[in-house]
Amino acid sequence: MSKEKAKAGFISRLGPGLITGASDDDPSGIGTYSQAGAQLGFGVGWTMLLTYPLMVAIQEISGRLGRTTGRGIAGNVCRNYPAPVIWSLVALLFLANTINIAADLGAMGDAAQLVVGGESAWYVIGFALVSVLAQVFLDYKRYVAILKWLTLVLFAYVVALAVIHVPWKEALLGLVVPKISWNAAFLTTLVAILGTTISPYLFVWQSSQEAEEQRIDPDKKPLKEETAAEKKRENSRIRIDTLVGMAFSNIIAIAIIITTAATLHSKGVTNIQSSAQAAEALKPIAGQFAQIIFALGIVGTGLLAIPVLAGSTAYAIGEGRKWPVGLARKPKEAIAFYTILAISVVIGVALNFTPIDPIKALYWSAVINGVLAAPVMVVLMVMACRHAIMGDLVVRGWLKALGWASTAAMALCIVGMGISVFTG
Repeated sequence: MSKEKAKAGFISRLGPGLITGASDDDPSGIGTYSQAGAQLGFGVGWTMLLTYPLMVAIQEISGRLGRTTGRGIAGNVCRNYPAPVIWSLVALLFLANTINIAADLGAMGDAAQLVVGGESAWYVIGFALVSVLAQVFLDYKRYVAILKWLTLVLFAYVVALAVIHVPWKEALLGLVVPKISWNAAFLTTLVAILGTTISPYLFVWQSSQEAEEQRIDPDKKPLKEETAAEKKRENSRIRIDTLVGMAFSNIIAIAIIITTAATLHSKGVTNIQSSAQAAEALKPIAGQFAQIIFALGIVGTGLLAIPVLAGSTAYAIGEGRKWPVGLARKPKEAIAFYTILAISVVIGVALNFTPIDPIKALYWSAVINGVLAAPVMVVLMVMACRHAIMGDLVVRGWLKALGWASTAAMALCIVGMGISVFTG
């Protein structure tokens, strides 16, 4: 096989997992990793190596559930559990996603104001309109193909590592040796990091996208109805897709943490108050263009993430109600689905007209995602291990163990944060 064909074959295997990984580094992620690096320095880097296998496992399980059953998480819950379970799940997701959308839009408006000037509120409204109209009227795959190029701006953080002075011994030590402080500030930041890397909307999105790709392809059936060879091939594709997507996400996250630790934490800046402060981390490489590079990264990742956030809410509610769902459908074919999507963004816009600090909102939206992720993960894992739902493709072995380990890690961090907050 030629190198060109091998490359094309590899790229063709990448889909929902890669988009999920790219959207994971949304403005909330950038804000959280920047705050973590500034607040805790290199000592928090180990969390990225810890979360990689955990997020790969939980995202692969989500993808397998969607591809195996031909339905997303909510679609499976509503067919196998009582109504209170699905609507509790949907309520948690709607709350987390709406707050995340509001935080992302606020940060995008703040970043645009930093570069262009004017009122950030107008930018918030403009970005929301672009996002909703693009999802309703444009082919989503073409829209994402364009936006994926904007996420490459995030590699400025990777390039910065070659330019700025990084005490690599300390930085590498922070990556491999856990440094834990049993206090509310550290544990809250830890929940924020877990919440922005292992988020409920990512589970729902990847499972629903796998189900939708099967639905729109007339040659595909739910995987549990396919041949043994096809089952093996598709599960392999989902694994590669997820491994690559989550690797992209975590490499960028590590670069952001190390860059901000080396440029902000080392100078005593431990609490990022504005986009201008966050952009300071890029000054050694971008100079006077640091704010432009930072703004492009925030806006590009935000425009990619908001459709995923709003879309996952619409998928969850639509599947729960057994409505026609999917971004591949025309608006008139899925009116309720697109209406929910638009409502989610509109509420996110409205929240920006409250006294919310954009950078702090990014951080706290990640904390909220972390708190709400655990119950969603429990439901996901229970379904993925049921023969009645997954047939002979139930999750087994190390993947099952890592999935439950990810769920337990999230739950323990939440409990630890709660205890530390209430005990002072």
